[in-house]
Amino acid sequence: MDYTIFQIILVFIVTFIAAIDQFSLESLYQPIVTGMVIGLILGDLQTGLIVGGTYQLMTIGNMPVGGAQPPNAVIGGIMAAILAITLQLEPTVAVATAIPFSLLGQYGVTIIFSLMSPVMSKADSYAHDANTKGIDRINYLAMAGLGTIFGLIVVLFFIGGAAFGNQAVAAIPQWLMGGLGAAGGMMRYVGLRFYLK
Repeated sequence: MDYTIFQIILVFIVTFIAAIDQFSLESLYQPIVTGMVIGLILGDLQTGLIVGGTYQLMTIGNMPVGGAQPPNAVIGGIMAAILAITLQLEPTVAVATAIPFSLLGQYGVTIIFSLMSPVMSKADSYAHDANTKGIDRINYLAMAGLGTIFGLIVVLFFIGGAAFGNQAVAAIPQWLMGGLGAAGGMMRYVGLRFYLK
């Protein structure tokens, strides 16, 4: 399936905003929301909602503990919707296939946190001097970096998947697709189980 440059730009913008939102507003980045928006952008709202809801159930119990980051719900949820729509994968297969992308998101967060660590002493000096504009600049820099990393990861794989994905999917044995579907179907119950505890 071919997609327009406008759709690619919109996917980047949605990913950029969702990446920032996960550490600020904490509502728009949820997979059920991003799945719907990606479905609207790519012209398949129903699949976007199904995949987003499935991915949401899987991540409902995820939370960072200390320095450990769970697989990232932003990239995972967006890539699951993109994979399901562009490659016409079953929603459960798309959810299972998106897990490696969610790990890339986890690494992106860790990279930004590590890069911003040395800057915290500068933020402390800004706070000591009551320089709120300096603190704002540091925060905007971190948000822009995180949004850009996430947006680039999603867009690169979106473009690559649209170009080469159908051949790759056709080469996957049916037994493996069945296994991915079963794994993706079970993942929603894992998240729900942790939530109910």
